Amino acid sequence: MEGLKDKVIVFAGAGGIADGVAQYLGQSGAKIVVGDINIASAERCIEVVKNAGGDGVATTLDIANEEQVKALVAFAISEFGQINGLFNVAANIDPTEVAQDTNSVDIDLACWQRNIDINLTGYMLTTKYATPHIIAAGGGSIVNTISDAVYANMPDKLSYSVTKAGVGALTRNTASRFGKQGVRCNAVSPGLVLTESGKQNSGHLVDMVLQMIPAPRVGTPEDMGAFVAFLLSDMAAWITGQTVCVDGGAIMRT
Repeated sequence: MEGLKDKVIVFAGAGGIADGVAQYLGQSGAKIVVGDINIASAERCIEVVKNAGGDGVATTLDIANEEQVKALVAFAISEFGQINGLFNVAANIDPTEVAQDTNSVDIDLACWQRNIDINLTGYMLTTKYATPHIIAAGGGSIVNTISDAVYANMPDKLSYSVTKAGVGALTRNTASRFGKQGVRCNAVSPGLVLTESGKQNSGHLVDMVLQMIPAPRVGTPEDMGAFVAFLLSDMAAWITGQTVCVDGGAIMRT
């Protein structure tokens, strides 16, 4: 993809969609620095980018920890000397906390706070510390991951929905404030994306989603990877402050 060769992109989060993005960035000759709380996932993402023709390094990251976010950005600078883009895709996938994320009456407060810390404060922290380096490199692109839960009528998943809506506001604020300094910021809202690890136990979910969307299949990491790579590239130079639903048309139901 045009406009990505030798660009340095920091990933906050790995696995699934991140692997799809790494595939396209590698094919385009980019370099990535991947931080994830699961170092094995981060290292697999680096394998993907290298096998595709790019380069990269992995590190451990708890996105809710400010010092670790600072360290991720410093690591990227020490390894490659610059940062041209940022991809925020980290999420709280702890099954216990996912189950506790209910509604405004029943939600566990610790679950609420943990999702705030990861899904919203974490994205703010990576933006806070990466943006000055993106400006110093002459400008670049930030892509945040939100969710159709922002728009859908969901009786549960309160903190997830609220934090993803907050990331949408963060996206627009960043685009507005730093656009004149060459920073673009957009968000993607994925639908059901079927990863390799999720294929074995997702048959019922896939059938349910296919009944609700106009597309003939659910998404793949490659679907997301192509679009996120486009937003990170110079080909999207006049796109900023936008949220794009990449969901097989699921958003039309809301």
